[in-house]
Amino acid sequence: MTTNPDLDDERTTDQAELSPPGHPSPVLALTAGLLGFTLVCLDASVVNVALPAIGSSLGGGMSGLQWVVDAYTLAFAALMLSTGAFSDRAGASRAYALGTAVFTLASAACGLAPGLPALIGARVVQGVAAAVVLPASLALVRQAYPDPARRARAVAAWAAGGSAAVALGPVAGGVLTSAWDWRAIFFVNLPVGAAILLLLLRAPRSERRPAPLDLPGQVTAVVTLTALTFAVIERGATGAVALGVAVVSGAAFFRVEARGPHPVVPLGLFRDRTVAVAVATGAAVSVAFYSVVFVFSLYFQQVRGLGPLAAGLAFLPMTGLIAVTNVVAGKLAGRFGPRLPMVVGQWVAVAGLLLLLCVGADTPAPLVAVLLVPLALGCALTVPPLTAAMMDAVPAERAGLAAGVLNAARQVAGGLGIAVFGTLVADGFAAGMRLSLALAAVLLAVTGAFSFRLAGRPATRP
Repeated sequence: MTTNPDLDDERTTDQAELSPPGHPSPVLALTAGLLGFTLVCLDASVVNVALPAIGSSLGGGMSGLQWVVDAYTLAFAALMLSTGAFSDRAGASRAYALGTAVFTLASAACGLAPGLPALIGARVVQGVAAAVVLPASLALVRQAYPDPARRARAVAAWAAGGSAAVALGPVAGGVLTSAWDWRAIFFVNLPVGAAILLLLLRAPRSERRPAPLDLPGQVTAVVTLTALTFAVIERGATGAVALGVAVVSGAAFFRVEARGPHPVVPLGLFRDRTVAVAVATGAAVSVAFYSVVFVFSLYFQQVRGLGPLAAGLAFLPMTGLIAVTNVVAGKLAGRFGPRLPMVVGQWVAVAGLLLLLCVGADTPAPLVAVLLVPLALGCALTVPPLTAAMMDAVPAERAGLAAGVLNAARQVAGGLGIAVFGTLVADGFAAGMRLSLALAAVLLAVTGAFSFRLAGRPATRP
């Protein structure tokens, strides 16, 4: 799925001012920000098609492949709760440079990894750096354009880079893996990272701003999510211990957030029904989309025997329409209010998931590629309206905080979905795939029903 710019921590953008000696061109900031956002979005999706090649090269079985994806996703999601404040404190341009440098070095470590533990460790570092890059890149772009009209166009271009990265990720992964090796999907980040750092030398500089950090909340969130994911993937006695750790740290997290002066997840937000429904819907959409891409990446290669390139191309009909559908969804939400496209989108996605239940080992790959399209259309139709609904439901001064919570919830849900669905298919691919699709359909059906109860809004004139 795309990452909407409204989903990022805008606290880093509304207050900061620029102090650029010599008035450097804002186009440099836009180019640098767009490249970085594209890079971190690409790394969230490019790995899926390369998973069978990684497993063949480094071993580790299904649980190892799940960690290759989730190590990045969970670190990215959990730390995104605090990195907006970090960007304020360090200055967006400095935070962005630091995040890009660490991300580039971690990408090199991924490409050079001698074994699966080293790869997973480097993926964690990549996720940490990506959590810094994303809000800082948006802050850099917004600060470079003080004029609202020009800023809106710049942010739209920034968001389009993420949409393109998500759409092209599976194809790029297939091309790079087929042309060279799975390590190429990480090495390709190196020249892009170097280009960003060179652009930052001439991009506008950001001022440092005071911003509170909730370290106890951040630490307990990371421990909870990591332990919960470990429990799902590893299972057995070790998984039971991890589940216990997740319960204890989760309780500590809620206690800290309820009493802390500057919580990373203000629990009071969820007293508003619209906020609660928007977060739940965003989580359900992420579970369905990211988990299905993960499962069908394995299906195309391990069940149907396609190569990485063919498997990547099989996702192109699904991902290629996402950016266009996002634009249409935004216009529908503006004209009819968010409820209608949210409800329609979720039920289209449910229908798509039910259609995929018919897929078997002998289903022609082109037909499977077509059957994946309704799920993508439904998810893409849902995300912009749910974002608009949440932003409308919170005061303007809390919009950035609420957006960060929503984005983190979506990423966490996607990571946990991959953990659960990967475990299900490991016990028998065909049965596990169908059970995964059914669970995703039930989740979206439930959130679709709750979305229907949101307050409607009269249509505006075109």
